[in-house]
Amino acid sequence: MSDAFTMLKNAKEAGKKVVGFYCVYAPQELVLAADALGFGLCATKEEGIPDGEKTLPRNFCPLIKSSYGLAVTDKCPYFLYSDIIIGETTCDGKKKMFELMQSFKPVHVMKLPQCNLDDKDKAYWLEEVKALKAVLEKELAAEITDEKLRSAIKQLNQERLLMQKLSGFMKLDPVPMTGQDFLKLMWGRNFVTDRTDFAEQIEAVIADIKDSVAKGEAAMPKGARRIVVTGVPTGVGAEKVIRIIEDCGAAVVYIENCSGMKQFVTLVDESKPPLEAIAEKYLAIPCSCMSPNPVRQQNLAQLVKEYKADGVVDITWQGCHTYNVESRVIRDYLKQNGDTSFLQIETDYSQGDVEQIKTRVQAFLEMMG
Repeated sequence: MSDAFTMLKNAKEAGKKVVGFYCVYAPQELVLAADALGFGLCATKEEGIPDGEKTLPRNFCPLIKSSYGLAVTDKCPYFLYSDIIIGETTCDGKKKMFELMQSFKPVHVMKLPQCNLDDKDKAYWLEEVKALKAVLEKELAAEITDEKLRSAIKQLNQERLLMQKLSGFMKLDPVPMTGQDFLKLMWGRNFVTDRTDFAEQIEAVIADIKDSVAKGEAAMPKGARRIVVTGVPTGVGAEKVIRIIEDCGAAVVYIENCSGMKQFVTLVDESKPPLEAIAEKYLAIPCSCMSPNPVRQQNLAQLVKEYKADGVVDITWQGCHTYNVESRVIRDYLKQNGDTSFLQIETDYSQGDVEQIKTRVQAFLEMMG
């Protein structure tokens, strides 16, 4: 990411097509099978917000304001060089952002069903995946064959397994890696141009961690309070809550957010027809935009057990209504299923509430005993 403008300019001049997307519901196998580069575009910096607020309401979600501000000013090279944007109807704010974006960039919006459990919803979503395939083939002048899809599925499944293996080390006490470093590895995956090279880098990190564990080295003290983080997308630049938790002496052992491990926990079934298997995998993502959303509740309860977590911290961006409402549902479920300590933090991208959050986190950790 050190010189994205030059890298993307060279890639475009070499004939590469670029696809941008804002959500883990965007099927990356289709992008890979089209021989295109795919990049995540969710902005996690304050920088774009002033420009975003020239068009969008000030009380909007900071992720949307920042993303739109960076896009409309061409400050985001990944957006600037994208041949097409894949959008999705995960929230009303994004839907209106995509509507505005269509005036200056090709945007295809995938229409998500309201829940992910019903057979009718699964059939509907499969048609949306097929429609995306047709759009990508047309816009990118590419042919997406079953053979290419199977190859892409295999490659991305191997990547997911590597990330699962990496997250498994966070079950150790003491933990060998900080949550902030783990977030950087997962976030960096959004900007990969060579997936084989990325896999080799992750394997090297795993080897380093094994070596550190063997030497008795650790990132946090043994016995530190163990925290699972959940909630809204939390990327590099907007990781202040994770940083505060660790500055207060606790270990972030798992980041469940869609910018974290949520995108890696489910594999695409390689035994099924490619498009059907891809549709099935992506619709299974337990986002708060789905209603009801029992899988997220169940997954969090299971993660608390697997990672021996002392508590769960739920991060909610201001203006994100689905995650804000679901926070109460998650808290009640975890209370009834394991009596897990729970803290919701509603915030934005600014640093103005850092001391307030720090005070709340300190009190939360002290209440654990």
